[in-house]
Amino acid sequence: MTTKERWLLPDGVEEILPAEARRVEHLRRRLLDLFETWGYEFVMPPLIEYLESLLVGASRDLDTQTFKVTDHLTGRLMGVRPDMTPQAARLDAHYLKRSAPTRLCYVGSVLRTKPDGFGGSREPLQLGAELFGHGGPEADAEILSLMIEALRLVDIRDVHFDLGHVGVFRGLAAQAKLDAEQEMDLFDALQRKASNDVEAVLARSDTPAASKRMLAGLLDLSGGREVLARARKQWRDAPKPVTRALDELEAVSDLVAKRPEAPSLNFDLAELSGYHYYTGVVFSAFVPGYGQAIARGGRYDGIGRAFGRDRAATGFGADLRQWLRVSAATVPALTGVLAPNGDDAALQAEIARLRAEGQRVVVRLPGDKSPASGFGCDRELVKKSGRWVVEEI
Repeated sequence: MTTKERWLLPDGVEEILPAEARRVEHLRRRLLDLFETWGYEFVMPPLIEYLESLLVGASRDLDTQTFKVTDHLTGRLMGVRPDMTPQAARLDAHYLKRSAPTRLCYVGSVLRTKPDGFGGSREPLQLGAELFGHGGPEADAEILSLMIEALRLVDIRDVHFDLGHVGVFRGLAAQAKLDAEQEMDLFDALQRKASNDVEAVLARSDTPAASKRMLAGLLDLSGGREVLARARKQWRDAPKPVTRALDELEAVSDLVAKRPEAPSLNFDLAELSGYHYYTGVVFSAFVPGYGQAIARGGRYDGIGRAFGRDRAATGFGADLRQWLRVSAATVPALTGVLAPNGDDAALQAEIARLRAEGQRVVVRLPGDKSPASGFGCDRELVKKSGRWVVEEI
């Protein structure tokens, strides 16, 4: 590597410079304060741990997204966390072991082998909240409402919220008696919203005509609350798991709608993001100009089973760096007091007093003649009539 190349970083990995880092930290603190007001406790899982623990109970997709290294102390394989959700589930199931519902939140860097989408980051700053121990729609509605409130706090505008339920597709696929290959082909076509491919997959199967119509109709069931009524009408003969899924979607949306300033919710019954991971209601947030969701969440019951405690679970996650790219939020202007360098006891006492008050004080180093604005200072500590006082610049 040449001298000129030494500053280069791997693709998908980037540094955050002072101005942006200050913005990140300002919003991180505000979001954690918001979570605390909702009763969510902050946790800090380890960045790296043994692979079998890190990936237990997680989506199979996380395995290919995990950087793996060998622990030189034990010879065992370790992984750098690609997602903090399984770690939070382990904390709930293995360490906290509460009988009451547990609310946890976190913010921290995760590392992935591949970026999510073109030009994405391999080192997201993952923000998330998880609610363990309650299987009802009230928990899903709380998590969705918290996600909505967090997006509002960060001042992300024109957000479009999609709700779905993985039980709809699972129930219809089970009724249709699709084999594993047909189910995955159909799943892939639905994800791409490719109606011709959906029809082609169904045409190759021996599925009864009524079941084919129900599965093909998934792509047309997207829109407002009326979608649920249309689905019930079209799927009168659907199996009970499908009807139950529609009931759960309706219950969650009703609860969210009762909250102050609740946004409009869109229903997409072909939404299958995280199909291999989620077990119930799923939801995503989109903004104009972005082809992928800026936040995702949903129910993922049973993740704690691998840690010895099977608990209901629901939560949401997002990349705080991505949020900052679409956020209109600003941070207060950088201000501070520029103080001269010196060993005057009274000067040092005044600097200490100002800092104890929470004020930002920058001490000028010997020989430095830079303007105060270069340090983000709008005031200066000067000596007048034998006293050190702060003056506006």
